[in-house]
Amino acid sequence: MVEATIIGAGVAGLCIARELLDRGADVMLVDRHTKSGAHACSWWAGGMLAPLCEGESAEEPVVRLGREAADWWEAKTEAVHRCGSLVVSPAHDKSDLVQFARRTTGFREVTGSEISNLEPDLGNRFSKGLFFESEAHLAPRTALDQLRDSLVADGGQFAQDDADPAKYAQRGLTIDCRGYQAKDRHKDLRGVKGEMLILSCPDVALTRPIRMLHPRIPLYIVPRGEGIFMLGATMVEGHAGKHVTARALLELLSAAYALNPAFGEAEVIETGVDSRPAFPDNLPRIRRDGNLISANGLFRHGFLLAPALARMVADLIFDNKNPEVMDETAA
Repeated sequence: MVEATIIGAGVAGLCIARELLDRGADVMLVDRHTKSGAHACSWWAGGMLAPLCEGESAEEPVVRLGREAADWWEAKTEAVHRCGSLVVSPAHDKSDLVQFARRTTGFREVTGSEISNLEPDLGNRFSKGLFFESEAHLAPRTALDQLRDSLVADGGQFAQDDADPAKYAQRGLTIDCRGYQAKDRHKDLRGVKGEMLILSCPDVALTRPIRMLHPRIPLYIVPRGEGIFMLGATMVEGHAGKHVTARALLELLSAAYALNPAFGEAEVIETGVDSRPAFPDNLPRIRRDGNLISANGLFRHGFLLAPALARMVADLIFDNKNPEVMDETAA
C-alpha cells in the first residue's frame, strides 16, 4: 500500500489527499493548524470555477485543466453552484468588454434586458454583457470543511506539526503543499498579494459571480447566500502584509457601488489579505527529489486547478506518469 504524508492542509493538500485516498493510499496530512481558517490562502478565495473567463489573461493550460474543476468539486462536496458567470462593464468602458470577448470563448453576448432577466438587481445599469453559461462557483470555506470531513470519515489522518518536509521524506513518500511557505525550498516562488472584502448587503440579491471590468482594478463579486458577498481582489507583486490597504478598500467599494448603489449601505464584516504562491509564468509546478514531491504555484487559481494538480500527483505516484506540469530541472 502507498503511504503518503502531505505537508499543508490548504486546498492543494486536501485535494491531493482526497485523490490519493480514493486510489487506496494510506494518507496523513500534517499542518500547523488543526482546522481550516484565515491562516490559509484558500480561506480567502473567490471560489470561481470559471476557466473560460480566466482565458482573458491566463495561459492556455489554466483554461484546459480548469475544465475539470466543477465536476471534481461537485463529486466531492455539496458546495458547487452551476449558474454561470456574467461579465459586464460601464458604458464608458465598452472597449474593455470588446477586448475581453476577443480573448475568451464559450460565452454568448447579452443585452441590457437579458442582463436584467439574469440578475434583476443589476437593473438597467449595463447595456451589454457576456454570459458564460457553463461556468460554476463554490463556497470555498464550505468546500474545505466538507473535504476535510470526508477525508476523516474515509480513514485519512491529520496531525498538527510545524513540519519540515525533508524530515518526513526520510521516512517515506512526502508531498509538500505548503504554498508560499515553501519559498525556503523554491527560490523562484514568489508571493502575489491579494486583498478582498466580505460584505453583508441584504438589499442586493445576486445568483452568480459578476465580473465588472474596470481600467484600474477589475472587480468580481461572488454571492455567498443570505445577503453575503465576497468582493475582490487585488493582485500586487510582493508578500502580503497583515491588513488590507486603504487604496484597495476604496477601489473595491467604489467598484461595488458602481455595480449597485445599494452596496454603499453594506456592512464590511471581514477583510482579508493573503500571499498567493506563484512561479514566474503563473503556472503550477510538480517537482520531485527522491521521496519528496512538491506541488505548488497555484497562483490565484487554487480551487480551479487543485483538482487537476491532485490528479497529476496521483498519476505520478500510482502510474509513474510524468505530469504535464513536471519541472525536473528544479528538483
